[in-house]
Amino acid sequence: MREKIQQLECVLLIDDDEATNFYHTIILEEESTGVHIQSVKSAEEGLDFLLSKGDYAELPQPGIIFLDIHMPGMNGWDFLVKYDELSQEILDRSIVVMLSTSNNPDDIERAAQIPVVKEFVNKPLTSEAFWKVVNENFG
Repeated sequence: MREKIQQLECVLLIDDDEATNFYHTIILEEESTGVHIQSVKSAEEGLDFLLSKGDYAELPQPGIIFLDIHMPGMNGWDFLVKYDELSQEILDRSIVVMLSTSNNPDDIERAAQIPVVKEFVNKPLTSEAFWKVVNENFG
């Protein structure tokens, strides 16, 4: 359905599983045009991307962050604590979507209690789930 999405320059995938990032990148590239898709393999790298550190200095900032929960080192919950400490400018331009294999009601409830988390989506990411997030947040 490749479509230009106004106000969405970049989507950031934060997941330690390379195959999952690859698959989700394909889905996102098939659904949108002119949107930079960036995948990173750790929460720390995701923070570096948001802060435009190093290799990420010249890349567009994400409008959507798809965040895995279970990652080694800093997990998705830890990322959200650090994310909440970022500048208001960064917080205002991005929304966070938890993207997880977890069906644990505690994870779903915990995500619902965090204001920056706009949605909880089960993996794998589908075209329908992507467009639901886009339509609700980038109308």
